[in-house]
Amino acid sequence: MASSSLLVGALQTVLIPDQSSLPRDPHLVPDFDSKAAHTSPTLYLPPLLSSLPKHISHEHPPNSKFPPLVTETRLPDIDPASLSLHKALHHFRPLTPNYASVPYSEAFNWSELVLPEDEEREWYCVVFRSKKKPDRDDISLYDADRLAHEEAITNGGLILYWYGIPHEETGMNLATCIWQSRKHAVAANSRPHHIRAMRLAAQAYDIYTLERYRLQKLKGETGVTIEPFENGDVGW
Repeated sequence: MASSSLLVGALQTVLIPDQSSLPRDPHLVPDFDSKAAHTSPTLYLPPLLSSLPKHISHEHPPNSKFPPLVTETRLPDIDPASLSLHKALHHFRPLTPNYASVPYSEAFNWSELVLPEDEEREWYCVVFRSKKKPDRDDISLYDADRLAHEEAITNGGLILYWYGIPHEETGMNLATCIWQSRKHAVAANSRPHHIRAMRLAAQAYDIYTLERYRLQKLKGETGVTIEPFENGDVGW
């Protein structure tokens, strides 16, 4: 799931301070300072969160000024700690317009995510860094990506999918998924829509690399840490 099929539905207009009469770089991250005077519109890519199971209320946390997008497809289940992460990820955002070329731990606002102190859990993150081939804007790839995304949610485990905008100079982009466990991600890899999407992606990109990380929350702390995944299980 690393094409820009979800980009069309993910663009959201927000307001930022008008600091110049020049055209704004769409890669610049909006100023989230609530004290700033917001006058000039720009495009911001919010996180795309998997909708919660029907028996769980899906409400935005208080003070969520820039709410995320949510899917129509719902997760079949979610554990309490992952539900806490799901709520915290309403505030997930990139810290730099160069998110596709900096370390994953520095690309997003991990230090701003706050979870309950008494919970302990780890999650599995997959990162896709890519550069599309010139003049390759394949609708079939977008459709395959959308179906693979819905398939992953239906089968369970996918908490978040975030996709950026290709850098206007380098063409590099970054997409990331956060899973309840590595087992969920591995299971999704064998599903038919995912296999088709990956085959199409191999034809559409000059660069397509995968990175894997462990997102960890320790008991007695409220923050999370990001470390490269080396081996073993992550999550359940």
